Amino acid sequence: MSQQPRTLREAGGEQHTTTENREEAGGVDHACPECDATLVTDESHGETVCEACGLVVEADEIDHGPEWRAFDSSERAEKSRVGAPTTKLLHDDGLSSVIDWQDRDAKGRTIDGSKRRKLQRLRTWDERFRSKNAQERNLKQALGEIDRMSSALGLPENVRETASVVYRKALEDDLLRGRSIEAMATASLYAAARQASIPRSLDEFEPVSRVERKEFSRAYRYIVRELGLAIEPANPLEYLPRFASDLDLDGETKSRARSLLEEGMENGVHSGKSPVGLAAAALYAASILEGEKVTQKEVCSVSDVSEVTVRNRYTELLEAGTDPDAARSAA
Repeated sequence: MSQQPRTLREAGGEQHTTTENREEAGGVDHACPECDATLVTDESHGETVCEACGLVVEADEIDHGPEWRAFDSSERAEKSRVGAPTTKLLHDDGLSSVIDWQDRDAKGRTIDGSKRRKLQRLRTWDERFRSKNAQERNLKQALGEIDRMSSALGLPENVRETASVVYRKALEDDLLRGRSIEAMATASLYAAARQASIPRSLDEFEPVSRVERKEFSRAYRYIVRELGLAIEPANPLEYLPRFASDLDLDGETKSRARSLLEEGMENGVHSGKSPVGLAAAALYAASILEGEKVTQKEVCSVSDVSEVTVRNRYTELLEAGTDPDAARSAA
């Protein structure tokens, strides 16, 4: 059953692009399936319609035009651009060229020795021109570290961009004097994760960082103080979904753990305590109350806290709650 025809006037908008009749380009027939007339594209509505009978052949087409508007030739020339958009993930904002490391031509064939040596020299000079001074080389190394640690921790791209902006600001304010690039890069990424409310603890950053925890935690406090970053204290509730998913707990256990945490926080149990340890203890307590077989060792393996911490926080959460089942378990 064919689609109900619509006239061009009903479709609205002007006819922008016409196509030749009875031709195919890219596998799409540009003749009307009803009357074999010429099809036209209505860009204002994203539709392809027949100019004779008004049949709408395609709808919701992708607009391949620019996202900006220009009202004269000078404004169009100023806004027009080509290439990929700029990004803060690269030290030069992604504006320079990159020579591929593979020694193959455009058709995928391996190039000969003389051309390979010439290409290697071009790569060397390209690398030198991309980093013109010590500050750019510093930034390039730091952004590489941020990208490496983000991939290892599974952090999203928005966190990486925020971390690169934080590091750039620290570099502009001359905060790196006397501190290692790796420590400041780790601190910037941790600060970005905290700003985005992405639950990652210092213990999780320690294995992927090239410096010790003491060094990058000190750098983190220094960056937050000097740049005036607005970072709220970590909420134990943010860690629950990830830990519960790693432990494969059901919905009732997750809900019980959230209730235990909320009651404990209302009674001030979280004051001065590690949010990671509280989240792990809440899941362990909820698994016991709901009858799920989860050991302290399994909880500690996904949360990277000690069993002593889980036992201490577990008892405090149960004693602070108002659940009679929980109170009996604590006793």
